[in-house]
Amino acid sequence: MTDARLRHGRASLALSFFVQGVTFALLVTRIPAIQDRYGISDGLLPVFLAAVPILAGAGSVVTEKVVARVRPRVVLRWAQPVVMLALLGAGAGNALWEAALALGVFGLSVGALDASMNMMGVSLQRAYGRSIMLGFHAAYSLGGIAGASMAWAGAHWDLSLLVSYLPAVVVLLPVAFIGSRWYAEGASAEADPGESQGKGAAASVSFKLLMPLCLVMSFAYIGDSTVSNWSAKYLQDVLGSSEQLSTVPYNVYMVTTLLGRAVGDFGVRRFGAVAVVRSGSVLAAAGFGVVALAGGAWTGMLGFTMLGLGLCVIVPQTFAAAGRMFPGASDTAVARLNVFNYVGFLVGSPLVGALGDAWSYRGAMLVPMVLVLATLVYAKSFGAESARYGGGHERPRTVDVG
Repeated sequence: MTDARLRHGRASLALSFFVQGVTFALLVTRIPAIQDRYGISDGLLPVFLAAVPILAGAGSVVTEKVVARVRPRVVLRWAQPVVMLALLGAGAGNALWEAALALGVFGLSVGALDASMNMMGVSLQRAYGRSIMLGFHAAYSLGGIAGASMAWAGAHWDLSLLVSYLPAVVVLLPVAFIGSRWYAEGASAEADPGESQGKGAAASVSFKLLMPLCLVMSFAYIGDSTVSNWSAKYLQDVLGSSEQLSTVPYNVYMVTTLLGRAVGDFGVRRFGAVAVVRSGSVLAAAGFGVVALAGGAWTGMLGFTMLGLGLCVIVPQTFAAAGRMFPGASDTAVARLNVFNYVGFLVGSPLVGALGDAWSYRGAMLVPMVLVLATLVYAKSFGAESARYGGGHERPRTVDVG
């Protein structure tokens, strides 16, 4: 297949990552507004918030079965519009059941979207023969910054949720759908494109071999959810910052995540995935340590900056490692691994909150620090066939397009 089709496939998938970053940020940054619109009580809100990742995990499991019959690009082509329409539905309803329905559809479809996007990213990386996975996640981070900025503007101008969401959906939904025409997938390393994800492929994925990567995925998302849910409260309540300053750490975290992912692929090509993951784990753990020991707000923000630069490389490389570990069944491996994204998200925020209330928030920050540092124990799992993606060695480019 021509280099041009490969480039077009890469660009269209990056666009999908960007659109999903915008969509997800628009939802999570307006949770208080959604709570107010539907009159969701403080006691009921955690149920709604937990339901989304649980359903997303179910969506990822279903996607594993679906891609045994249709290609991941087909799942992504239709899942992304459903996610965006569910977002619009969450902003347009009035009754509680409408919120439950919209968020339920969002959860199921976002699980399918996340799984299929990363399946395609792993497949394209194989076709390129070098690390490109971090670039896709950089596009997601950029979308998250854009979406958070749109949400801030909507809150600042006191716009309704529907008015806040509508411009993004009207512009990005058709753009993403048209862009899906150029989706491309690399052929399996050990099977024909149309047969690589059949029943035999699913059976060939050893959960024992995959488990280290599943744990790393959970640890990374426990760290990420700690930042997204507790950074503002920590800076204000523990480090004594102003309310305005307390909003800065998450924005800094997002920006440093984008920067780290933008250059991360070059690091993988130069030093290898194992070295990059180990460095990211140490830097992220050091960031949590700085946050826990910080004497003031600015030192705390330094810690959150270190966290962004360290954590940002782990998740994309975990998906990539699963693809290298099971080259003939990468779709199945990615779908199963993706479930632990939501496990970490579910565990992280309640864990830190419970420890903070029972002990101290400084002490609570040490728990994700230890978990992220535990990634070092499993770093060797990232080295499977790593020579394919380091040192400039490339494989023949075989691509399945549609």
